[in-house]
Amino acid sequence: MAVLLTPTTSTGLQLLLTAERLFARHGIDGVSLRQIAGEAGSSNNSAVRYHFGSKHDLLHAILAYRLRDLVQRRKLRLERADPEDLRARIEAHLLPLLELAEAPDCNYVSFVEQLQRSGDEAVFAGQQEVLRSRAEFAAAMRAFLRALPEPARAVRIEQAQDLCVHLAAERERAVDRGDTRLPFALYVSTAVDAVTGLLAAPASPETAGLIARGTPSPGR
Repeated sequence: MAVLLTPTTSTGLQLLLTAERLFARHGIDGVSLRQIAGEAGSSNNSAVRYHFGSKHDLLHAILAYRLRDLVQRRKLRLERADPEDLRARIEAHLLPLLELAEAPDCNYVSFVEQLQRSGDEAVFAGQQEVLRSRAEFAAAMRAFLRALPEPARAVRIEQAQDLCVHLAAERERAVDRGDTRLPFALYVSTAVDAVTGLLAAPASPETAGLIARGTPSPGR
C-alpha cells in the first residue's frame, strides 16, 4: 500500500490533526498510533497505519500538511521586506509562524518544538522545504552579522531559529488553553524585537577572548 503523506479523506485529516495535537501536548514518544486512532473517534486501531503507514510517515505527513502554506507566506513577506533591514527580515520569517500559532485548533508549532526535542532529525531531513527555508534564513543572517566572529555567528543564528519556534509555540499553547494574552500585534512586535536583539548584539569581550583562545565549537 502506498503511504499517503497528505490526507485525502475527512478521516485521514481527522487522524492527522488529532496526531498533531497529541504529539504537541505529550511529546513524540508519549503517544501511540492506537491512542491517536481512539482519540480521533476511530474504532479501527490500525486506522493510522492504513492512512499513513508508520509513525515516522505520520510525522512527515503532519509537517507536509502545514509547510506549503507557511513557506508561501514567508516568501510573500520577504518580497515586501527591506533586504537591508535586519528587523524586517526577521519579521518576514517569524510572522507567518506566529500567524499559524494564532489559528484555532492548530498545534503545529508546538508539534515542531516537540519534534526538535525528540532528536529525530531524519524527519526534518526528508522535508526539503524546511531545509531550504532554514538555509535561506541562515544565509541572510550571515550577511547581516559579518562583524560577528565564528563560531559565535553560527551559534547565534541557530539560537535565533530555535527562539522563533519557542516564541510561536508559547503563543500557540496560550491560545489553545484560552489564556488571557497580549494583543497579537503587540506579541508579534515584542517577539520580533527579541529575536532581532539576540542577533544584533555584539560579541562580548569574554566571548571574543574565548574564541581567540581557540575554544572548540559544539560538536568538535
